[in-house]
Amino acid sequence: MNETPSEVGMAVLEMARAGRFDEVHDLFALQLRPLVTTEALEQGWNAELERLGPIVSVGEPVTEVAPPRTTVVKIPIECEQGSMTLVISLAATGELVGIQLAPLSAAKPTSPWEPPSYASPKTFDEHDVTLGSGRLAVPGTLSLPRGSGPHPALILLAGSGPMDRDESIGPNKAFKDLAWGLASHGIAVLRFDKVTFAHANDVRQKTDFTSVEEYAPAAAAGAKLLSEHQAIDRDRIFLLGHSFGGTVAPRVAAGEGFFAGIIILAGGAEPLHWSAVRQVRYLASLNPETANASAAVVETMTKQASMVDNPELSLSTPTAELPFGVPAAYWLDLRTYDPIAVAATLDCPILILQGGRDYQATVEGDLERWKDGLAHRSNVTVRVYPSDNHMFFSGSGPSSPAEYESAHHVDPLVVADIATWVLTGAVKSRADVIQS
Repeated sequence: MNETPSEVGMAVLEMARAGRFDEVHDLFALQLRPLVTTEALEQGWNAELERLGPIVSVGEPVTEVAPPRTTVVKIPIECEQGSMTLVISLAATGELVGIQLAPLSAAKPTSPWEPPSYASPKTFDEHDVTLGSGRLAVPGTLSLPRGSGPHPALILLAGSGPMDRDESIGPNKAFKDLAWGLASHGIAVLRFDKVTFAHANDVRQKTDFTSVEEYAPAAAAGAKLLSEHQAIDRDRIFLLGHSFGGTVAPRVAAGEGFFAGIIILAGGAEPLHWSAVRQVRYLASLNPETANASAAVVETMTKQASMVDNPELSLSTPTAELPFGVPAAYWLDLRTYDPIAVAATLDCPILILQGGRDYQATVEGDLERWKDGLAHRSNVTVRVYPSDNHMFFSGSGPSSPAEYESAHHVDPLVVADIATWVLTGAVKSRADVIQS
C-alpha cells in the first residue's frame, strides 16, 4: 500500500459512501478481521447518516501519530442535520486497526499534554534510563524528587497491549500524571515503555512469548536500578500495576520477593479472555441501533475465549482461533495464573484502587473477587472512587472509550491516597473500603 495515511483515510470514506464495506473490512489487519464484520461497519455508518442526514461536505483530513506507533487520520464531515468525524487508525504496515465515528470536535489536532494541577515540576527531576540489556532492553524515565533522600519509590506496570511509559491514550497520559503527582509528594517513580511497544517486531516473532516476559524482566531491572541508587530507600520500593499490569503485579512481586508493597489500580481478576467478551457486550449495549451488528463480534470473541479454556489448546493452535491474534503460548501460560491466589501468598501490604464507573475492570466482577480472596488479610486496603472510570478520570454517566478522546488527568484524590499510603500507611494498613 503506497498511499499516504490521508489518502487511505479518504479512500475508506469513499468506500463507505459507496456502500463497499466488504472492501473496508479487507483493509483491516488480518487478526482483527474476525472482530470487525462487514455488517457491523455498514450498520454503524448507516445509523449515523440516519441521525445526521446525507453528507453535504468533507473537510481536510488531519493526520497524527499516536502510540503505539499508530497513525490516526481524522476527517471532518458535514451532514444536513449535523456533523461528525471519521477517525481511521493505521498500523505502521498501513493496515487498518481502527475505525470510529466521533463528534466533530474529534477532528481537531490533539492538544499537547499539560501537567496536572497537583504536579510541582520544580520539586523533582527526570532522568532517562535503560532497563535490562541486549536486544529487548527497554527505555524508561525516573522521576526523582530533589533532595538527598532516601526517597521511597514506585515502579509502574502499564495495562495490556503495547503501551508506552506514559500510558498514552489520545491526549491523556495517566502514568505521567501519576509520576509527576507522586514525585511532587517526595516519591520517586520509575516508568518504562513495555517491551511490546519498544520492540513490537521482535515480540511478534516470539511465538513462545508470555506475560512473564511482558513485564518481569523490566520490573526486575527497575528494582535493581532503584535499589542501587543512593537517593532511594531500598526498603521502600513498591510495585504499582494498572489494569492488566495490576493483574500481573502479584506475579511479578512473588517472583522478585523484593517489594515493600504492591498497588493494584483497576486490576482485572476475571480471566482476560472472558473480560474481553464482557467488555464487547457492554459496548454493544451503549448503542441499541448497532447492537445486532455486534452480535457476530461477540460470538467470534466467545468462541476464541472458549478455545483458551479448551483442554485441547496447544502450541500448534492457530492464532486466528485465539483472542487478539495472540499465540497459544501466551494463553497456555496465563490460564494457569490466578492473581488472587498469588496475592494471598504475599507478605507485603496491598493497596487496591477501583473506579466506580469502570467497565473494563468492574466493582462487581473484579473488585469483589479481590476482596473475597484477600478477606483474611489484615494489611489490604481497598478504596473505591465512584465517579472514576478505568483510567481514574472523573466523570458521570455510563463510561465509554469516547471519554479518552478529550483531555483528563488522574483523579487528584487517587494520587493523594497513593502518596499517603506509601509515605505513612503501607506498613500499618488494615482492611477497609472507603467510598471516596
